[in-house]
Amino acid sequence: MSTDLAEAEGRSGPSTRRSGGLLRLATCGSVDDGKSTLVGRLLYDTKSVLADQLAAIEEASRRRGQDDPDLALLTDGLRAEREQGITIDVAYRYFATHRRRFILADTPGHVQYTRNMVTGASTADLAVILVDARKGVVEQTLRHAAITALLRVPHVVLAVNKMDAVGYQESVFTAIVAEFTGRTAGWGLPDVVAVPMSALAGDNVVEPSAAMDWYAGDTLLSHLEHVPLGGDPTGKPLRLPVQYVIRQPSGDRRTVDRWLAGQLASGLLRVGDRVAVQPAGATSTVVAISVLGRETDLAWAPQSVAVRLADELDVSRGEVLTADPAPEPVRRLTATVCHLDERPLRTGQRVLLKHTTRTVPAVVESITYRTDVALARRLPGQDRLAANDIGGVRILTAEPLAVDDYADNRRTGSFLLIDPQDGATLSAGMVDARADDQPDR
Repeated sequence: MSTDLAEAEGRSGPSTRRSGGLLRLATCGSVDDGKSTLVGRLLYDTKSVLADQLAAIEEASRRRGQDDPDLALLTDGLRAEREQGITIDVAYRYFATHRRRFILADTPGHVQYTRNMVTGASTADLAVILVDARKGVVEQTLRHAAITALLRVPHVVLAVNKMDAVGYQESVFTAIVAEFTGRTAGWGLPDVVAVPMSALAGDNVVEPSAAMDWYAGDTLLSHLEHVPLGGDPTGKPLRLPVQYVIRQPSGDRRTVDRWLAGQLASGLLRVGDRVAVQPAGATSTVVAISVLGRETDLAWAPQSVAVRLADELDVSRGEVLTADPAPEPVRRLTATVCHLDERPLRTGQRVLLKHTTRTVPAVVESITYRTDVALARRLPGQDRLAANDIGGVRILTAEPLAVDDYADNRRTGSFLLIDPQDGATLSAGMVDARADDQPDR
């Protein structure tokens, strides 16, 4: 996040966040569906492109023999991306209109870069899933839809792109929407808003299309400006993962105050609140809160804060300040993971599990299933997950963790599996249920 946006978000209160000043969105879909062109069109038509950027894009387009600027080059910044005409890495862009500010993640469409899509969509409030009107719904469309549902992205737009290439026919649009909704039924996707468009020509992206007078809905930008932002983190129970312990001389210089610093994952925190330190379970009262170096009586997610407790508790990095309802720490959990590494994840494999600011040794007890996205079903009895696979795992950790179900809290219900040998990220996980670990205590 840029410094300006971070500071603005930190200054705005929880009521401002609920009214939706900042929308995080991700574009996804299959290769060549036009994601980068759509992002470029949004930036270009909202006057969010600097003059020198536009001049560079125009020059690069002329060198490639194109008369008009290739708007996809606004996001495809890697040399390999421009040479191959594809998106490889996640490109983040920031723009604003008079109604709302946006952080946009343009994610790649190739199967081998699905892991990058997981990264870009993990913090999104809305996902724009593109479909090429000429090709219709393909396997990668369904894979990205499945990941969107798995990550519980609150809003989805089905952008049927390249309508100019099919003569702007309403029947083509209707058939694609029917197929998509039919094949993803039961996946847990939120209500899907479908928009017919042409990113190349600009139809229904920022301005309404004269060529599709049969469509009476909003343009993409209008929908992005007005979609309500659900999942306000301030309405959830308090969760403050401790990132750092700051020792600071007290006012009389005779003693040292201990401040617990971290970013609020969810909830509100007030001076006088009673909190519990998980997984130890010790309790205390908040006597001071500092935000951006200034003491305050109230803080809210996702602000970064420092907190001083009334009691001298032994608290260190990786522990979590919680309030009721607080999770019961567990060592065994079941989860769904997206496997990111080229090396497979295997049953019995020893890993490191990183949950918020805490990293503990763990073992993959079992891989319970692998999702076949094309057939929209689970294949049981797996012993490994390959790169870009989605599957279920059962994990036993060496130390108890204060985790939430991902359905209840996206921040404290997610984790990473890491290779203990080289530190590579293996899988991104979402807790399905906190299993009873009493026999293993």
